[in-house]
Amino acid sequence: MEELEHVPLYKKAKDIQNLVDSVVDVIMDSQLEYETEQEGQMIDDSLTYLGENSDLIPQKIALVHGEDIPYNEKMESACFIKNAAIEILTDLDHIELSGYKDIEYFDLLRNEIDDFRILFAEWVTTFDPWDYEIDRWGLFNPPGVKYDDYDPDDDLPFDIDDFFEDL
Repeated sequence: MEELEHVPLYKKAKDIQNLVDSVVDVIMDSQLEYETEQEGQMIDDSLTYLGENSDLIPQKIALVHGEDIPYNEKMESACFIKNAAIEILTDLDHIELSGYKDIEYFDLLRNEIDDFRILFAEWVTTFDPWDYEIDRWGLFNPPGVKYDDYDPDDDLPFDIDDFFEDL
């Protein structure tokens, strides 16, 4: 299996994480003026979310890196990753709309996320949909797999009814 540090998607996620850290530092060091205390709190929240989302992306990639991870777990992590990337873009827009003017890094970060999106879409196609555990919520099952056909007791090495009859 390829070392995680050499996986292009993971490397790009780490690049995004480092760039977000730099963007947050630059904004924190700037002299932003807020019209209201709530506006200041919203910008502070956006900066916090930028950091949290950029941290989450490589964590979720690492969590499902490996051939022994079932499809449904990979898909669940993929949803978190996609959402985090979109939220980074949304927070950048919010900060920009709030009047922050030095946005050169924003465009660089947007381009990095777009490059990441392409790698991400290619990565998702590598998931084996037939190596899965049934998702009883029905969200991450391969096409045609019924979430309600699964009985968790089927995994038991014995018949539970026989067990209780012996008591």
